[in-house]
Amino acid sequence: MPIDNRVRTLLDMLSRVEAPRLHDQPVEYARRNFHKLLFAYRGEAPEGVAMEALEIARRDFAGGPLAARLYKPEAATGPLPVFVWLHGGGWTLGDLAGYEVLCQHFSALAGSAVLALDYRLAPENPFPAALEDVWHCLKWLRREGAGLGLDAQRIALGGDSAGGNLAAVACLMAREAGDLPIRLQVLVYPSTDQTSTRCSHTLYGEGHFLDRASIGWFQHNYLPADADKLDWRASPLLASDFHNLPPALVLTAECDPLTDDAKAYAERLQAAGVSCIYREVEGMIHGFLTMPRLFEEATWSVAEIAAALRAALQP
Repeated sequence: MPIDNRVRTLLDMLSRVEAPRLHDQPVEYARRNFHKLLFAYRGEAPEGVAMEALEIARRDFAGGPLAARLYKPEAATGPLPVFVWLHGGGWTLGDLAGYEVLCQHFSALAGSAVLALDYRLAPENPFPAALEDVWHCLKWLRREGAGLGLDAQRIALGGDSAGGNLAAVACLMAREAGDLPIRLQVLVYPSTDQTSTRCSHTLYGEGHFLDRASIGWFQHNYLPADADKLDWRASPLLASDFHNLPPALVLTAECDPLTDDAKAYAERLQAAGVSCIYREVEGMIHGFLTMPRLFEEATWSVAEIAAALRAALQP
């Protein structure tokens, strides 16, 4: 199927204004421009969702506590299940504010709490810093969740793009640890293989929003050593065992260089007997989930994620 006409309009607009590609900007400029993009197309916030800013203490970390935001339906009572959300941005960009409306919609539609983590970004904090932060957050949630009105036995974990990468790896780690039950992993156009040369990288690697040059820039920021690309903690598709992982919902965009890698990850899960729903959204590009002002497919996909969360997190 060809690229959606609304996507083409967006790409043509970006081309007309000669917007610099992210990888052509200093990191701080790229962060500000990514933040502006998220705000421009994120849509309206739902009513009835409360937000609490949190600090997750780290005794073993000289850089201070990790910031997080906890969203809850205002009408909810009793211990709530929690969806831990990890934002995208190539391990380099993204923040809590840019993803706030998306997290509010997850909370309102799923009837659950949503915990969004502000993990450390590269290149200042390269691999595996972001993953260490996610793992620390999950252990903290298991230990401290009850005091926040959360049911630490009903946890889902998800993210988009680089956040999907971190979520997939953390699920592998949680399986090995054995004491961090995760009921669902939600992987939205995740980065699963840093060594990939699959077909979608050629088909959609130029002129489709996320391109090969940007992917290379993100990888360089996060993975300073080439050997890091072969580490399963950076490329979860290279893990040796996919058995006994949490059920998965994998959503991809058809016109995205990462799509074939995400599909391969879903197939590995399915081959290992893991319950996995895979859906490729026709005509869409990488990042569409954060653009509901432009694409109703974003709204539909958020509703699909919320329905999966309701089913997985019920008592």
